[in-house]
Amino acid sequence: MRKFFSVLTAAVLLLGVCGCGIRENEQLPEAASEVTDIKDDLVIPINEVTETAKFYPVTVEGTDMEVFAVRDSEGSIRTAFNTCQSCYTSGNGRYAVEGTDLVCQNCGFHFTADQVGANANGGCSPWAISAAERIDSEDTITIPYSLLAGSKAIFANWK
Repeated sequence: MRKFFSVLTAAVLLLGVCGCGIRENEQLPEAASEVTDIKDDLVIPINEVTETAKFYPVTVEGTDMEVFAVRDSEGSIRTAFNTCQSCYTSGNGRYAVEGTDLVCQNCGFHFTADQVGANANGGCSPWAISAAERIDSEDTITIPYSLLAGSKAIFANWK
């Protein structure tokens, strides 16, 4: 039994070390700007949003977090927190860009922009910010400070 637990522990450690790196074809998210400790809403200029996800890092009450915005195949804008609904507790449940896909850095699952927000009930998918939770104008998308501050817990283990 002791040998079984030793082998199991070694396997878990090996998977953890091997599964944490960025794959060769993946890119770290390109931040839209420097990280800022904000006390107000996050405002995203619509003209910055393309078919490739753009990341907006912010610090809210001492917690580092990111929001991303991307256009889907029909041109609609989708927004989400840069953390995975299933993998966020690992600290590695964030996304890198591979082509126009988003790839979870914890489990390796791929998503297209069309899938952002499609699985709102959990599972390995981005933590979506719905159109009802944000304020859209002709030129900007505004993520309310109250939503950012209320979402700090999903970034508590973020590395």
